[in-house]
Amino acid sequence: MLGVIAEIKRRSPSAGAIATGVSSVQQAQRYLAAGASALSILTDERYFGGTLQDLTSVTEYFRQQGPALPCLRKDFMVHPIQVLEARQAGASAILIIVRALNDTEIADLYSAAKATGLDALFEIHTQPELERALRHGAQIIGVNNRDLAIFKTDLGLSESLIPQFPREVIAVSESGIFTGADAARVRAAGAHAILCGEALMKAADTAELIRAFRTS
Repeated sequence: MLGVIAEIKRRSPSAGAIATGVSSVQQAQRYLAAGASALSILTDERYFGGTLQDLTSVTEYFRQQGPALPCLRKDFMVHPIQVLEARQAGASAILIIVRALNDTEIADLYSAAKATGLDALFEIHTQPELERALRHGAQIIGVNNRDLAIFKTDLGLSESLIPQFPREVIAVSESGIFTGADAARVRAAGAHAILCGEALMKAADTAELIRAFRTS
């Protein structure tokens, strides 16, 4: 069954306002009840309307109420101090955007993540970025189907890149997944999980959409 990393996403540069007033805890509750496998919590305020407090609030709620879902701190990570912040806020993983970092920065972030017991999702968009991620020993790699330079989305990127992943690498397809048919496409390419924000935030029936994703 396909894993679903459900994202708490109030707005984005490509979609604009999505759900600007939503409570991070209430959205986390919806995702948990709907059968999500993990959460992605945006902590960038300028572009996505999130804060580190969103992550802290959700993980604190899980600690008090249980059960808990793994939480990814989804942000533009550039310095190991952000990894420590993520750990203190209760994150289970951080995001490493390969195209935005040089090899020294990637190595520093990944080392900090491992030292603090966090996983790292390496985000790629091209073949050279995949090769760089693998050279750093990435164990979880996500293909961002959206070109962040022009905001064009193409699921064909997952279909072309994921089959090149080593078998032991966990493959995630990110962006542009709105229907069960979209999920089926990337699953057929070898994705173990999808990361979805906009469609789930806008869904009239979150549980039904997650069900469609998982059983696609």
